[in-house]
Amino acid sequence: MTKRAESKFKINRRLGVNLWGRAKSPLNKRDYAPGQHGQRRKGKPSDFGIQLMAKQKLKGYYGNISEKQFRKYYEEAVRRKGDTSENLIELLERRLDAVIYRMKFALTPFAARQFVNHGHVLVNGKRVNIPSYLVKVGDVVEVREKSKQLAMVLDATQSGERDVPEYLHVDHRLMKGTYARYPKLSDVPYPVQMEPNLVIEFYSR
Repeated sequence: MTKRAESKFKINRRLGVNLWGRAKSPLNKRDYAPGQHGQRRKGKPSDFGIQLMAKQKLKGYYGNISEKQFRKYYEEAVRRKGDTSENLIELLERRLDAVIYRMKFALTPFAARQFVNHGHVLVNGKRVNIPSYLVKVGDVVEVREKSKQLAMVLDATQSGERDVPEYLHVDHRLMKGTYARYPKLSDVPYPVQMEPNLVIEFYSR
């Protein structure tokens, strides 16, 4: 079940960004926070507030990741060698639901999570229904044969809202793709600026 019961687009107005770059975002019509006091002038945010906002943006972008799970990604990113910020982005982009979204087999991260949960996805020929499953380089991800004609999949593959990033090789005719390489922050097509360095600072306080 969803970890966040609120409207998925309300986060856009709360953070003041069109998080997924979608034309349907209510931020396009009302570019202020939701609620009774949404149009009040805001003071200058503190360093903590800036870091918290960066964390909420990155965590919110990937849909229904819980705080506990997101913190585990941070801890794993710290444990690994190399740049912690880049490690965090790599881990998030390896999630199976994120891969399904990037390959344009689902219109939103929320739809991608549900799609995986319902058993519509194969990884290397085996059904995987765990959205947090970490895909590896060389893994082949595809839509199950019985699911290839679903309207939501066809709508997603034909959508012109976004392109498939270069670290994934996808054939939409076969509904199949390969995870070619692990991405860097600069490779990921976020519609808004993400600042994983501030997320690292937030958790390391």
